[in-house]
Amino acid sequence: MKITADSDHLCDEDRNRAIERGVDFLYHTACDPENFEAYGFDFVSCFYGIAVTAGQPALRTRARKVCLELARTWRSMHPRLPTEIDADDLSQFLIATDAADRIGLPDRTMRQQIRRAAKQFRAEDYFWFDPTREPPPDDVPDDCECGAANSRGNVVCDSCQEPLTVISRYEVWLLALIRTFRGDSYGVSLGARHTDVLRWLPHMRPYPRAESPSYADFIWSIYAVTHVIYTLNDYGVYQLSRDWLADEYEFLATQVEAVIEMDDVETVGEMLDALKTFDLSSKNRVIGLGEAFVLSRQHPDGSWGDLEAEDIYERYHPTITAIDGLRPHAWRPASLRSAHVRRLLEVALR
Repeated sequence: MKITADSDHLCDEDRNRAIERGVDFLYHTACDPENFEAYGFDFVSCFYGIAVTAGQPALRTRARKVCLELARTWRSMHPRLPTEIDADDLSQFLIATDAADRIGLPDRTMRQQIRRAAKQFRAEDYFWFDPTREPPPDDVPDDCECGAANSRGNVVCDSCQEPLTVISRYEVWLLALIRTFRGDSYGVSLGARHTDVLRWLPHMRPYPRAESPSYADFIWSIYAVTHVIYTLNDYGVYQLSRDWLADEYEFLATQVEAVIEMDDVETVGEMLDALKTFDLSSKNRVIGLGEAFVLSRQHPDGSWGDLEAEDIYERYHPTITAIDGLRPHAWRPASLRSAHVRRLLEVALR
């Protein structure tokens, strides 16, 4: 696959039109009741993120309007927390209600209900391990094809006796990064704090490369690294210094072309979004190559992803990452959220 960053083809008009078409697709997809029932929390959070970080005033205004509309719909569908809820659903409720609160639709009663419900679950319920005691493990089995969930360490399903696939430790780390950050931001502990998870950063290095024997480890390590960045830059608000995350910057910057060769637009979009936090623009060769690739993979309906996918997630999530990888951000100067995080990174750099 030959992708070139030809400036004649990568003009602002091309990017802006691609972004506009992608946002149209996301909005119409979110307006489908079945899609919103399944992924409403993600749609509300997505449009909130664009509304507060987009560098284009028109896009910020539109995203805010859509976010308010979707947040009102979500609030009307979920006036209270279900009496029976598991850790996964509780995490999704928290993400949606946090975005709704921040966009201007606060619900103190829901916050109190989430705070009470969160206490009934352990760290292992939220992300399969306790980051206050151990690093992300490599012995968590995925759900069996028969539908059964199995305990850590199982290599054969207790229910059907078929062999089990182990979840990459980078996927385990990714989930913990996301949920602890979201919980901390909302003011509710989901089993641990974000700093408990972030402190394992040195343990997770070095990251697998494209030539790694485990494709899953390679791809999940990319998403884990992008979410180290997201949870440090407040999901696109602040720029970061390369000195703070030299290993992570080098890893992403050197692997973009390999992921382009894999024809994985979803992952490339997320890599571009994360790399731009380090003050990289479209003039950078790697960024230019990535943007050209992403633009070349947009579908006529404005989406990215697998047109044949049965699960709409395989359509809307690649569209989110593609938009985020292409759009300008209204970056605030390089900053870290707290002195505690700064000290953790100082330890990681030793």
